[in-house]
Amino acid sequence: MNKTKVMRNTAVAAAGLLQFAPLEVPAQEQVDAFLPAFEPVQLLDPAHPVTIGAMVGPEAFTEVRVLAHAKQMQALDAIPRISAEYEQITGRRSGGLLDRYRCEDASTVVVALGSVLGTLEETIDELREQGAAIGAVRLKAFRPFPRQELAQALAGSERVLVLERAFAVGAGGIVSDNVRAAIAEQPDRVRPRLHTVIAGLGGRAITRRSLRGLLSRALEGELEALHFLDLRGEVVERELERARGGARGPHAESVLRDLGLVMAGPV
Repeated sequence: MNKTKVMRNTAVAAAGLLQFAPLEVPAQEQVDAFLPAFEPVQLLDPAHPVTIGAMVGPEAFTEVRVLAHAKQMQALDAIPRISAEYEQITGRRSGGLLDRYRCEDASTVVVALGSVLGTLEETIDELREQGAAIGAVRLKAFRPFPRQELAQALAGSERVLVLERAFAVGAGGIVSDNVRAAIAEQPDRVRPRLHTVIAGLGGRAITRRSLRGLLSRALEGELEALHFLDLRGEVVERELERARGGARGPHAESVLRDLGLVMAGPV
């Protein structure tokens, strides 16, 4: 493997400090053995003109969308197969559709995806040292969503926390809806309790300290069904009170003023 130093986008970097870590790059011969020869599927050929990316009207839109769905569902089989081939050639495991972390005896399982996983797994290690039965499921694929595989990974758990950076206003967690559908496929007697945790919206840092407090509350059974990590609740309440009193203007500016990030007026 070739090792290269790269900057990690962590809470340290967000604070203005740079953190570097080694990155292992596969050798060129491994890359060549894994990737097929480049053969473009679509070509611009004057002898065989086609329109690529054109708008589709109602006459064919349903069929085109069904074809897209069919190919997505084919990926449920293709992703694990290609992942196994990649591991055989490079010696690295990419995880396929999902991966489990210390779930063998976990009664509480955190489902997450993306960059938060590193910090999450470090926090889980700390809690494991204290005797907590907690683990994580790393989602490697979101579309297609590995519903059956996730249902199997969560079987036997008593509590599931979905840690996500996505929030549909007026509805709830986007990833959570997919996890809930997976849990619904389990027998009624083994369905775990589901908690949605919204974190890191707008790029806010997700720290180990915040996660440790969050997971400790969950393990003690004190976590609500929908939780916003590091939410400044008093700021929200003040703005809601202003709105009830007839105050006008954008919420964003009022919140920033409360936090001291916007000047009250000209100097």
